[in-house]
Amino acid sequence: MIDKDLSYGLDGQVALVTGAGKGIGRACALALAQAGADIVLGLRDKGTGGALVQEIESLNRRSLPVQMDVSKLPEIKTAVETAVAHFGRIDILVNNAGIGPPNPAEQVTESDFDATVAVNLKGTFFTAQAVGKVMIQQGYGRIVNISSQAGFVALPRESVYCMTKAAISHLTKCLALEWAPHNITVNSVAPTFIKTPGTRKWLDDDAFRVSVMERIPLGRIGDPMDVAASVRFLVSPAASLITGTTLMIDGGWTIQ
Repeated sequence: MIDKDLSYGLDGQVALVTGAGKGIGRACALALAQAGADIVLGLRDKGTGGALVQEIESLNRRSLPVQMDVSKLPEIKTAVETAVAHFGRIDILVNNAGIGPPNPAEQVTESDFDATVAVNLKGTFFTAQAVGKVMIQQGYGRIVNISSQAGFVALPRESVYCMTKAAISHLTKCLALEWAPHNITVNSVAPTFIKTPGTRKWLDDDAFRVSVMERIPLGRIGDPMDVAASVRFLVSPAASLITGTTLMIDGGWTIQ
């Protein structure tokens, strides 16, 4: 008889997913709801969440859309306070919101740089901080930050994006170390190219798509649920001894 909880269920837990409106964030929200969690949808435009709320509620889970542009600290604070007031707790945070506008390094402007850092890095840190305070009081929490294979390999025209994603993976280690005494695990996942609304215009280009697939030993582009399944595992009881790690979801790109 195994006396440890090795389940993947999340019954009775509350998860906050940032950037939940589409792509990986949407997939994570649905995957966690399917596992039994109630979902707080962090949205840059709260008014866009209606269809996703209905989809989550069709799974017999509760859902709360909140206004949450993570580049704006007042919105982070209000969103977290609203979530706690509504559900009483936050057990899971998926720090997904991110942007990655391509630009050759020699053409990056200060505003380009600041905008990417504000969402990808500043937003990730201060969202984790706000939710981390709640989790410390609870004595429990599970955080997953969305990094990228771009934090481990160089991609042309993506110097600022790559920099922020590398920083997220190291931030994950720092937070995992600090918050371990509070029974909070902090991990990250690093996907390869995933079929999302944000990557469609590149992946629809046959030459680009072929060049990407040639770099992936498993020979396929990722799907948002490939990422969401790994996130679901990392926040589940089965992963309770895993913290401070970055899980590569790259089809083998970075092993070469």
